[in-house]
Amino acid sequence: MDQNDFYPPHDGISLRELANRLGAELRDADAGNRIIRSVAPVSRAKPGQICYILSRKNREELATCEASAILCDAALASIVPEHVAILFSKSPHAAFAMAGEILHPQAMRPTLVTSLLAAISPMAFIDPTAKLEPDVEIEPMAVIGAGAEIGSGTRIAAGAIIGSNVKIGRGCTIASGASITAALIGNGVIIHNGARIGQDGFGFAPGPRGMLKIVQIGRVIIQDNVEIGANTTVDRGAMDDTVIGEGTKIDNLVQVAHNVRIGRHCGIAAGVGIAGSTHIGDGVLIGGASGINGHIKIGDGVQIAAMSGVVGDVPPGARYGGVPARPMKDFLRDLAAIMSRTDERAKRRGDNND
Repeated sequence: MDQNDFYPPHDGISLRELANRLGAELRDADAGNRIIRSVAPVSRAKPGQICYILSRKNREELATCEASAILCDAALASIVPEHVAILFSKSPHAAFAMAGEILHPQAMRPTLVTSLLAAISPMAFIDPTAKLEPDVEIEPMAVIGAGAEIGSGTRIAAGAIIGSNVKIGRGCTIASGASITAALIGNGVIIHNGARIGQDGFGFAPGPRGMLKIVQIGRVIIQDNVEIGANTTVDRGAMDDTVIGEGTKIDNLVQVAHNVRIGRHCGIAAGVGIAGSTHIGDGVLIGGASGINGHIKIGDGVQIAAMSGVVGDVPPGARYGGVPARPMKDFLRDLAAIMSRTDERAKRRGDNND
């Protein structure tokens, strides 16, 4: 990769100091003075960069690796080239994430679009009744509504809209073009470009003259350290609240409907749709493009494979996949049977053509 002007390299940190901060073990103490400036993938890592591997499947990529250091489990040391210093870690993926935060702190939250001459742009509109703590940054064309409250260290990017009486905690980032209404937001929350928080949920009742709109008077409550991806939508509750638990990370283009409750430290990949009044436990992982039916319960620690259709309750700790979603062993067995029948039909067609 050419020089990256968007996220330039770190001024440099010694490998010894980096190992200490990551809680990793430096195998060769003589390599401790090597300077690390950036992260990189294994196959094209260069001097001054650090990378990581998780299995022996990375052996071929290591053939072109010129990194100054690599993070890996001790069991993989034998496949690492001699010129690459090794940092032993029982969780190399997590350690690499920590290294990225140390070396590229500016990439950990959306950056401002403009270079502000003042913390609050004169081209932003801020209602006189809004309350801003010190050190809030607000870019041009952002709108802060009546009675809104924003905590110190929070960044409101260009064109974002913060509705009336919305409360946003400290150290948050609301990226360009996002809109937030009817919401209470904790500390350290990141909401990416174009996300929509707090709009009407989809609620209608059939009537003699067509569909009648059901009033939506709930809120969205987003707890601390949640991250919500670009163009994701989180509807406010109907007569209850939509809640997203502490530490949960939601990808781009996800739909969270009204009254949904998502637990703590969940991971929800792109394209997922969660229908109304579903309750999701703590530590749940949902693969991309899955659909979650409304009014069901998904237990703590559940894992749902990508492109699944979840139509009923899922017990805690289960691994589900498929359409309709079912225990993973059943899904894989059914998939194997389908593939076998498909192969048999293809073979018969081939024989008939002969």
